[in-house]
Amino acid sequence: MLELTMATVSAADAGATAGMTMAQAPSEPGAVLRVGRDAAGCRLVTPEDWLFVSRVHLEFRCGPDGVWHLTWLCGSQPDPASEVRLTARGSTQLLDYGATVPLPRGGSGEIVVQDRSGPRSVNVGFYQEV
Repeated sequence: MLELTMATVSAADAGATAGMTMAQAPSEPGAVLRVGRDAAGCRLVTPEDWLFVSRVHLEFRCGPDGVWHLTWLCGSQPDPASEVRLTARGSTQLLDYGATVPLPRGGSGEIVVQDRSGPRSVNVGFYQEV
């Protein structure tokens, strides 16, 4: 089971936890959870006017071995308006645009989508049960 908790944060909201949304999916091959502005294609939806987030920005997909992978999907622009950081097991890494990385099995962490033009972010916490 992968559990996601998302909060959108702007400078005015810093430190606020109201408005958090959650999603979960079983760790079965092919299971998918998406994050973005498009409510039709995403389980966790950001504000529509937050254009630094693509319509479908992040994808969590369970592989055949039960391990979840995170992909920063390429949007319609050649250069992203955000950066994506993954923090897990005490280390933080910047993801490349279009990159896919495995999430630690049985672990937890956070993915932050940071607006490059202002103090706004989408913070997605994750926990993966074994």
